[in-house]
Amino acid sequence: MSGANSGLTEPAQHIVNGRQQVAAARPAVEIVDVVKRFGSGDSGVLALDHISLTVEHGEFLCIVGASGCGKSTLLNLVAGLDAPTSGTVGASGRVALMFQEAALLPWRTAIQNVELALKLRGVPKAERSERARELLALVRLDDFADKRPHELSGGMRQRVALARCLGQGADILLMDEPFGALDAITRDILHDEIERVASEQQLTVMFVTHNVREAARLGDRIVLLSSRPGRVVAQFDVPVPRPRRIESPDVSAIAAQVTISLREEVRRHAR
Repeated sequence: MSGANSGLTEPAQHIVNGRQQVAAARPAVEIVDVVKRFGSGDSGVLALDHISLTVEHGEFLCIVGASGCGKSTLLNLVAGLDAPTSGTVGASGRVALMFQEAALLPWRTAIQNVELALKLRGVPKAERSERARELLALVRLDDFADKRPHELSGGMRQRVALARCLGQGADILLMDEPFGALDAITRDILHDEIERVASEQQLTVMFVTHNVREAARLGDRIVLLSSRPGRVVAQFDVPVPRPRRIESPDVSAIAAQVTISLREEVRRHAR
């Protein structure tokens, strides 16, 4: 059977602190022999080629690879925005997707953007404002609740986007280069924030990035995809204690290992 979440039983669930929790009877994300092709015939494009990948509950998984290797396509499949051509994709819990652009509604304030996620989730109107403020406080933006997106910095807008994802009750957070457009200092601050929030909320994170050092800074594990079509060609554990600094020698050493493999993969594709 093919298609998102096909062939998998429903997970056991319960509510803790207002969030839907999923029993850890099976992995948070399970991708089995997935192929994704766009179009058909000579004009068709094979984006992903027989990918199998498991992400455990609470794991912070980073995905790297050359441009066009299918990283974003993989996240879209996990999010249920698209279906695989063959193979299965299963997620044990509620999934939220965060993009490079915050994509906030410009006519709504920060708190109203978060409240909208709560509304769509079915949270009663009487509870939305208080819950939205709690989520903004979690990302340290409670003092900016009444500001509109144009009044916020890029990093602040991404924090609102993160609060909105949490408002969806996410157990699994998919992040598609969310800090790619930010300056180095803001990105470093947000590395600390997402690490803290993921730990406090016990989130499973799949984080796509072009920045190998960022992957080594954040990930428990790094997966390297081949150039198109995307295949898993290498995986790297990151046994560096947290908290980490992006400039630390241990992080740099892991990043150097991944970079060597990535460079070889790019060269192989060029040949």
